[in-house]
This record gives sequence, C-alpha cells and structure tokens, in this order.
Amino acid sequence: MQKELSQIFQEQTRSMHGVMVSVTQVRISPDLGVCTAHLSIFPSEKGEELLANINRSNAQIRYTLGQRVRHQLRIIPELRFFIDDSLDYIDHIDELLKK
Repeated sequence: MQKELSQIFQEQTRSMHGVMVSVTQVRISPDLGVCTAHLSIFPSEKGEELLANINRSNAQIRYTLGQRVRHQLRIIPELRFFIDDSLDYIDHIDELLKK
C-alpha cells in the first residue's frame, strides 16, 4: 500500500515543480477497512494546503489505488491522510541543541 500510494503521489505532483510528497508510514486496520497514511510534504509551509487538496481528491486517489491493487485486495480501504511532522520536530530539536 505504501509503495502504491507513493507512486500515485509522485505522478500527481510531477507537474508541481518544487513540491514533494512522500508516504512515511501506512497503517491498515485489521479488517482492511481503513488505511491511515502519514505524509511528509516538502516544503512544509505548503503542508496544510496540499493536505486539503489531497483530502478533496480522496475519492480519485482511492479509485486509482483500487485499479492498482484490485487483484491483491478484495476491499479497497477508506483512506485517511495525516501530515507527518517528525522531520520538522527533529530540525527544531537540532536547533535547540546548537544553542
């Protein structure tokens, strides 16, 4: 799932120069009904805006994912996206340690 979602985002953001979306973590519920994906967005200033766009196109992303994994999964899970801000947190800690 992580690989397929990463490829979908790579194809969608190819036309947006200077923007990169990577899937850092994917968790799927035991019944395969819900897929929670954590996204790392660069630049982080555009994170909220891009996450809103991703949530608006959630149905299209789920359809594209369904086309790719239809032979492996019986049910295509509901997708939920969150911003992974761990890299920003690490940068903040590094800045504090340098002071």
